[in-house]
Amino acid sequence: MPDWINVTIRSFSMLVILFFMTKWLGKKQISQLNIFEYISGIVLGGIAAVHAIDPNANFMYALISMFIWFIVPYIAEFLSLKSKRFRDFTEGKSTVLIQDGKIMEDNLKKEGYSTDDLLAALRENNVFLASDVEFAVLESSGELNVLPKKENRPLTAKDLGINVAPEKEPQTVIMDGEIMLESLANLSLNVNWLETELDKQNVSIENVFLAQADNNGQLYLDLYDDKITVPEPTEKALLLANLKKCQADLELFSLATENEESKNVYEKNSKKLQHVIDLVQPYL
Repeated sequence: MPDWINVTIRSFSMLVILFFMTKWLGKKQISQLNIFEYISGIVLGGIAAVHAIDPNANFMYALISMFIWFIVPYIAEFLSLKSKRFRDFTEGKSTVLIQDGKIMEDNLKKEGYSTDDLLAALRENNVFLASDVEFAVLESSGELNVLPKKENRPLTAKDLGINVAPEKEPQTVIMDGEIMLESLANLSLNVNWLETELDKQNVSIENVFLAQADNNGQLYLDLYDDKITVPEPTEKALLLANLKKCQADLELFSLATENEESKNVYEKNSKKLQHVIDLVQPYL
């Protein structure tokens, strides 16, 4: 067999083997690497490269070596899930670098972190003053997580005492012109609803590049033809406006009439409608 064919076959075989080994080791292998995963990733790639381009290398030796470098991290990962002590040994523990607003200099030295390293990591978290930080911890993955002091955190609806509606993740219902039936089912919607919504905007499915729907049933479109402007959904805003208009009309009717019985009816229903508005406004 010619050497170039041999190298081609060996390279393809190594690529397939590495693909499945990485897949079996899990997604963590390609995101947050511990010591075993970091070493095995480098060595597995080296073994595959050497035995792929050397026609004289024994292919069986390559498989044995790759299996060993695969099975050891695999077992280590399994044991780390079972034992906290083993996990701390293999993956390391997180280290507090700032606590109660104070920089822990000894911990910086322990982790080989200079002041410049700390400030750079804080800037990556959009913090430019170390005094703005209440707590900062260096994770075993090398990532620095920061908790700003309370007065430096962004305001939330809870801080302002505002009730907001619960919200689920939006679903992509059309992608590249194809209807995603599973996404529609996740929102308890169907194709008839989708076609109706597209008809309202005079848009055909074939012209839709991407369509997403939220848990309130509002549809957001991006078309292949960028010259066509698609209006933003306004159903919720219109519903709220109509409710407020009805409530205001009831108040006007109450003020306009001289019949006490009618006035009481208008006032009573106006208060009921205002209560409904207060309940549904966070959702609209």
